[in-house]
Amino acid sequence: MTPHEIPLERRTLHGHFSQGLEPVLTVEPGDTIAFSCLDSGWNAQPGSKYEPRDPELDAGHALVGPVEVRGARAGQTLEISIDRVVPGAWGWCGAGNWSSPLNERLGLTEDGVYLRWDLDPSARVGRDERGREVDLRPFLGVLGMPPPEPGLHSTTPPRAWGGNIDCKELVEGTRLYLPIPLDGALFSAGDCHARQGDGEVSQLAIECPLERAELTLGLSELELRTPIAWTPEGWLTFGFDEDLDEAAAIAIDAMLELVGRDHGLERADALALASLVVDVRVTQVVNAVQGIHAVLPHDALRFTRIG
Repeated sequence: MTPHEIPLERRTLHGHFSQGLEPVLTVEPGDTIAFSCLDSGWNAQPGSKYEPRDPELDAGHALVGPVEVRGARAGQTLEISIDRVVPGAWGWCGAGNWSSPLNERLGLTEDGVYLRWDLDPSARVGRDERGREVDLRPFLGVLGMPPPEPGLHSTTPPRAWGGNIDCKELVEGTRLYLPIPLDGALFSAGDCHARQGDGEVSQLAIECPLERAELTLGLSELELRTPIAWTPEGWLTFGFDEDLDEAAAIAIDAMLELVGRDHGLERADALALASLVVDVRVTQVVNAVQGIHAVLPHDALRFTRIG
């Protein structure tokens, strides 16, 4: 396992997904990459944008990459071990004051709030300017690869190949598995969140710079159509769609495949048990494409011999 440091500089930053982006690094499966990153809005310091930026190419989240994985082929599965995530010393969040379907429904298209946060990564505590504290649970909102189609693609929606998943469960000590859309993988990451709830209902978490992330990239034997993840608590399967019901169906379908693969169960049997032990959670409802993750705790199903 070889560690690779990716410097934070104009060459390693981009704000869109595209198979046309040149890799900033090529690694062997099993190698670890380490990097820092700007916050999602390209802020180098609070209220100070990183320059130079291209209005079209850098319109999305500030991401580091892409990283080519030698030997990765379209149709295989990329395994991302999230070994370390350290947020920066400051962050921000807000609500209202812009047009969105939820803000319109809540009457908050004009009235809004902006909150500045001081973050203590060592103590894992954040305090806003009004003296309110939350425990930090940092993770990377964007982990993914470009679609297989040519052209420029937004960083906003999550896709089958990852991207802006915004799942608060993908903290240190977890593993994310993504279907690989094209040879070489071309993996990118960024969008550090110091704390977020399921749903990310205001459209913002505590957005913050990334002080350091360490990710190990490997190839898995799993065959996937949608992302899945392993956490110390259980397995997660994801579904993404503009319709939340369809996103839930995709996540549940993936969970039935996982349970069937691990326990040899037929689909109807797996669904009957899933209804008892699987929790369906809303990952986020703010990225144009909605997200659902289904959670199966590791100890939820126990098998004993009968007869």
